[in-house]
Amino acid sequence: MVDQPEEAAAVCEITARIADFVLRRPATQFPDEILRAASLQFLDTIGVTIAAGPMEAGRIARDAAVLLYGAGEDRHAARMLFDGRRVSLAGAAFAAATQTDNLDGHDGYSPTKGHIGVAVIPALAALAEAAPDLGGPEALAAIVIGYEIAGRAGIALHATVSDYHTSGAWNALGVAAMASRFIGLGDEKLRHAFGIAEYHGPRSQMMREIATPTMLHDGSGMGALVGLSAAVLAELGFAGAPAITLEAPDVAHHWDDLGSFWQMSRQYIKPYPVCRWAHAAIDGTRALCLEHGVGPEQVARVRVNSFHHAATLFAGMPDTTSKAQYSLAFAVATMVVHGRVGLEHISGAGLQDAAVAAMLKRVEVTESPRHSARFPQGRWADVSIETVDGRVLDSGDVHARGGPEAPFTSDDIEAKYMELAAPVLGEARARAIRDGILDLAAPGSRFSDLAVLLYDPPAGQRHHAA
Repeated sequence: MVDQPEEAAAVCEITARIADFVLRRPATQFPDEILRAASLQFLDTIGVTIAAGPMEAGRIARDAAVLLYGAGEDRHAARMLFDGRRVSLAGAAFAAATQTDNLDGHDGYSPTKGHIGVAVIPALAALAEAAPDLGGPEALAAIVIGYEIAGRAGIALHATVSDYHTSGAWNALGVAAMASRFIGLGDEKLRHAFGIAEYHGPRSQMMREIATPTMLHDGSGMGALVGLSAAVLAELGFAGAPAITLEAPDVAHHWDDLGSFWQMSRQYIKPYPVCRWAHAAIDGTRALCLEHGVGPEQVARVRVNSFHHAATLFAGMPDTTSKAQYSLAFAVATMVVHGRVGLEHISGAGLQDAAVAAMLKRVEVTESPRHSARFPQGRWADVSIETVDGRVLDSGDVHARGGPEAPFTSDDIEAKYMELAAPVLGEARARAIRDGILDLAAPGSRFSDLAVLLYDPPAGQRHHAA
């Protein structure tokens, strides 16, 4: 792959720097504010995992993990989150990542056009099962490593291939990095773990899933499965290096700032459990309705201009949760009718909401070249509402809330977590998990104090026969 001596030297320098960061950088050398950011992303993601637990995709994923990925040696086995059944490390991470991926409320990173925490947090929960002495700061450092490696791998992949791949294609490398650190691999085996994870990562076509939404979603369940499997394979001596997204000369610049520029603090938090591409349009609609006191009975038409990918989202009245999460028009109609977009609107009776179905017919979505030119760095839209009395209300250009451009506060993130977790786990357990995650950054904290709250199923949950 590398022909020139100077290129070979550069690759060696990059791989050595990555290995130092992944395998040898102690938690004490991660900035306090970055570890704090990791704890908030952990809290946000685990809230989505909890809320997704009763959903059909999550139940299927957990039952499939029991059937397909049974536990091997104790060191490579783990309980599934909020389920308790014991499967392999890879199976536990697969189940939780697939479950989380199917409730599209988890964080993301705009430059990658995808999601990291959905695979990284399940991987941490699985790996921690075999690390009873894991300290809280070290757990957060592992999260940061997963985010920083996965984010750069995703950017490098999309800069060098023509297709738009799902997040599992590259968040697998972040998971492989975390697992390699936990397992204690050396530099060369880490290289092979990256190579295996990249080669077997699910290079699934994102736009296929956008066109026909299903439980496949963003491929992150398979990304978590592959990443953990890659580290174990490398540990046993399986060869797979190099990983082109780390070692190709034309991607080297994506790794130059590892350990100095922190992608961890640039993630976005979702206010709505639907595709991020719809969020700017939802926010524009929300702002107009609030500012002008517009109710659904006053709306004659809603016109949305957004970027190309947003304009391709599912256009009809969804009959499944998967379709509802990939429908901009449905989300906008829901915001007009209900003043919010929550879990109850994208599942169950929300899929047969006659008022939303009627409003959906009044929503038009078109592509705007100026918004397309700013993607993926930004997710922009503008909205106009025509009222029944002839007024035309314009939002102007709106960027989705929750990211660096319009960040959520820690109170916002905690409130979102409680809204998702408390109905499933009960107020007391949800609060205890919240407090345990936010306390992880404290010196002397232990992950095991939190772990006792993470694996037992919610009260009254029964496992399906598998």
